[in-house]
Amino acid sequence: MLLRPVHAQADAGPLFAASHPPGDEQAIWTYLPDGPYESPASLQSMLAWAERAEDAVYFTLLTLPEERPLGMGAYLRITPEHGVIEIGHIWFARELQRTTAATEAIYLLTANAFEVLGNRRLEWKCNALNAPSRRAAERFGFTYEGTFRKHQVLKGRNRDTAWFAITDEQWPAIRDGFQAWLADANFDADGRQLRPLGGLIAEARARRRAKL
Repeated sequence: MLLRPVHAQADAGPLFAASHPPGDEQAIWTYLPDGPYESPASLQSMLAWAERAEDAVYFTLLTLPEERPLGMGAYLRITPEHGVIEIGHIWFARELQRTTAATEAIYLLTANAFEVLGNRRLEWKCNALNAPSRRAAERFGFTYEGTFRKHQVLKGRNRDTAWFAITDEQWPAIRDGFQAWLADANFDADGRQLRPLGGLIAEARARRRAKL
């Protein structure tokens, strides 16, 4: 999986095709603040804004080796003075959902937030009604911290926001779990996982506790 800063002109067409397939209900946009879009040109306008954003960094998610744009993610609420950053605006094309590459994308964003950018806290927020996003956060090792009621109004609807986070002292065990899950040895000849990510993270946490 490759993450690179969004490039509006190059990415608009492929990302529009990936996120607006013919006959699709476009469910990926339900809980996002933007979309769906009428055309590649309208999506390109949003991506051009994202390229210039001063308080966020937007990434295009590309599968390897062909480097096909199949999703987006971003760092939001970047507050280096406190060592806090948020992963947000995540969407995966249907083709990317529930794949090893999708999990790897979250791992890369998370590892970079802690190990390169040096943050103390990584946040994940989602609409409290977005059950898939809540399950994903827990699968990836984030801890649920509570729900902010009537936090926002998006697309004319109330949004209660569920907050999740990983802190720097939690990250080493979560990293161990991700790496064990992503290892070739964790997949059979048909590419099916042998052990779930949540279980591997739990085991890594137990091993590290035992060493204290």
